Amino acid sequence: MTLITPAIRTELTALYSSPTRHYHSLTHVTALLTLLSAHRRHFADPDAVEAAIWFHDAIYDARAEAPGANEKASAELAVAHLTGLVEARHLAWIRSVIEATATHTLPEDLDDGETSDAALFLDMDLSILGAGEAEFDEYEAAVRKEYHFVDDDGWRAGRAAVLRTFLNRDRLYQSDLFRGLYEDAARRNLGRSLRRLES
Repeated sequence: MTLITPAIRTELTALYSSPTRHYHSLTHVTALLTLLSAHRRHFADPDAVEAAIWFHDAIYDARAEAPGANEKASAELAVAHLTGLVEARHLAWIRSVIEATATHTLPEDLDDGETSDAALFLDMDLSILGAGEAEFDEYEAAVRKEYHFVDDDGWRAGRAAVLRTFLNRDRLYQSDLFRGLYEDAARRNLGRSLRRLES
C-alpha cells in the first residue's frame, strides 16, 4: 500500500516541477518508479522505497553550500509528512537512505533486508550513469543547466572531481542486479565525460 497520499503527491509534484529543475525533476522520479516496478520482487519493502524515491530530491537547491544540505532537508520533509503513516523503523530507513544519496554510500546499522533495499535504491538513483550515450549526454546537459551560475572553468573542475570519485570506486553499483545491468556502460560514460572535461 502506497505511503504517498494524494495530498503528498500534489505537493511533491509541485516541488519537482520547478522551472529551475532540469534533471532533478518529476521525470527523474518517474524513471526511478518505473525501475521499482520492473524489479519490485527484489525489494523487501517496496512501499518504503517508493516513498524514498518521491522524497529524495524534493528539496533541491544547486546553490546550497553545505554538503548534503539538500538531502538532509529532503529527509526532514519526508519525516514531517510520513510520521504517523509508517512505523518508526521504516521511517528511520527512509530518512537514512535519502540522506545517503549525498554520497551514495550505504547507511550503517541496517538489517539484511534494509541493506539490500538501500543498495537497490541508491543504485536506481545512479542508473542514469549507465544509460545509452545519447541519454547520458542529455542528463549531463540537464545537470549543467541546473548549475548555470557556475562558470565553465569551475564547472569542468567540479564535475571532473565528481566523476573521478565515482570512477575510483571498486564498484559503482552496490547490488549485483544493477551492477550487471549498468556497471560497464556507466564506466564508459563517465570516462568519456571526463575526457571531454579535461580536453
